[in-house]
Order: sequence, then structure tokens, then C-alpha cells
Amino acid sequence: MFKTYCGSCHCGAVRFTSDLDISAGTGKCNCTFCTKIRLWSVKAAPAAFRLLAGEAALVDYQGANTVAHHFFCRHCGVRPFEWVDVPNMTGERYYNINLACLDDLDIDELMAAPVTYYDGLNNDWGSTPADVRHL
Repeated sequence: MFKTYCGSCHCGAVRFTSDLDISAGTGKCNCTFCTKIRLWSVKAAPAAFRLLAGEAALVDYQGANTVAHHFFCRHCGVRPFEWVDVPNMTGERYYNINLACLDDLDIDELMAAPVTYYDGLNNDWGSTPADVRHL
């Protein structure tokens, strides 16, 4: 069921809302970037995401996967979301919302949500990594 969530970076300079269905599933990736920041995310359609404040505070980092735009706050360094351009696994642009940055997410709701693991390290996005314990 879709619900509107409020989110922010640590210092509050970047604030957003997004319509999300946490119960539909969350994701963790084993690529070098996601592993280092321990990103646990939920996908959002572009129309479901609204940046309320902090556009000037955002810095876009792109690693080896140039379709992924990892935004972080230039003040506190927190990465509240990223957007993934095409071509990608879905064929459509989407946002990955950092679940840790949702200010009003109920922990029981999060724990009940299924988790899909992605093998981004081997660019095999449709497969589950052999080991997910560290994710």
C-alpha cells in the first residue's frame, strides 16, 4: 500500500517526500558503492518523488556505473537518495530512496518488508549474490 513518507539528510538541508510501498519490497546491492555505504533502499517512480528543499546542497557522485547518480548533502555528507537513468535493469528512470533517511518510517513496517539482493558487483542485476550476510 502506497504511503507518503518524509525524508531528509542528517542536517536537514535536503528534505523530500515520496509515495512508497515499503511492503512491496526493498533492496540491497553488493556493488562497491552500495556495500561501502550499506545502502538499503526502496524504489520510487519519478512522479512519486518530490524534492522540497536543498537542491543547491546536493552533490552528484557517479562511480563506474554512470547511470546511477548518488546524491549526497554537501553539508553533512548523508546520501538520502539516488536516481538511476536508463539504460538500466527496468528500462525506466527511477529513484532509490535510502530507507535510513525516511524520518517517519515505522521500524515494524521496515522489518516486515521483503528484501531483494542485487549482484551489482558482477553487473548481474537479475541474480542474487552468493553471499549477502554483509549487506
